Amino acid sequence: MSVSVVIVDDHDVIRVGVRESLADDIEVIGEARDVESAIEVVQETRPQVVILDVHLPGGTGGGALDVLAEILGGADAPRVLALSVSDAAEDVVATVRAGARGYVTKSISGPDLSDAVRRVGGGDAVFSPRLAGFVLDAFGAAGGEVAAVDEDLDKLTAREQEVMRLIARGYTYREVGEKLFISIKTVETHVGKVLHKLQLSNRHELAHWAAQRRIV
Repeated sequence: MSVSVVIVDDHDVIRVGVRESLADDIEVIGEARDVESAIEVVQETRPQVVILDVHLPGGTGGGALDVLAEILGGADAPRVLALSVSDAAEDVVATVRAGARGYVTKSISGPDLSDAVRRVGGGDAVFSPRLAGFVLDAFGAAGGEVAAVDEDLDKLTAREQEVMRLIARGYTYREVGEKLFISIKTVETHVGKVLHKLQLSNRHELAHWAAQRRIV
């Protein structure tokens, strides 16, 4: 099943590069180069995912925040994947707080970008491992202290806890498998058990669960 996307970036060469690097099951239905045109194109085309540059002309501060404020909200609102040259903590946290479902840097490969688009389109939160730490730290700072004994965490086996921590930090199933020397299928099985035991629906909820407990 294809995923419809709009690409928003003020550099023509970046938009072309992103479009050409996306897999065949990802359909680019619109492009924009500034805040005003981005809002217009997204509202006209109603994509599933918006690939959004964090710094756009025509906005106040980080132009992406203006776009997010206008296009999010409502049942048919798109999901947003931020794509930026910046890996500064303040940019990552501000963009996620404004409603982006993921944040990756422009050094990402075509296959990984396509995977990120699919995952964001499916409702997951997607971050590069380093950037995920910023998000988890920010959300964790807003939460309470971790209980000395966590009954929910105790439900998980040692291996499930290892998988949970990596998934919560934004690692793909493939990356988790390579890090723990297990197959992707085994990773999927562990994730399924973790979500079931914790009564969570997806990895986005799992990331928030882990951040609130500061266990990642």
